[in-house]
Amino acid sequence: MTIDELYEEFEFLGDWEDRCDFLIDLGFELPQLPDALKTEGNRVHGCQSQVWLVAQLNESTTPPVVEFQANSDAMIVNGLIAVLSMIYQGKTPEEILQTDVEQIFRRLELDRHLSSQRRNGLFGMVTRIRDFALASLSRMEQAPTDG
Repeated sequence: MTIDELYEEFEFLGDWEDRCDFLIDLGFELPQLPDALKTEGNRVHGCQSQVWLVAQLNESTTPPVVEFQANSDAMIVNGLIAVLSMIYQGKTPEEILQTDVEQIFRRLELDRHLSSQRRNGLFGMVTRIRDFALASLSRMEQAPTDG
């Protein structure tokens, strides 16, 4: 599902309760993060629930893109991870850094309906992904080029 398809689905669903149920359903479709990756170093702090996020730069694509996996022990948070995947998965570091995620959250009304703790956790995940994109971009710019 794309973010545009999610916008359409949310418009169709109308009320927040139905949208929340839909987010939970999306979370059930997330691939499970292996237990070996559920470490303190991969934990996203600031979240009300346990959240682990692992990102990598896939340099086998041209241009290189960021890929990440994440899981939570909370169903709604797994749904929010699915939303972040729609926004960021397979994007270049530049695309990630140029994305106005707050505008997306406003359009989905996540800014209005999530508790402050859930919003903090959501932005903790966003920060982790953006920081990884920034570090990847910096490494790419410093890498020697052939020629």
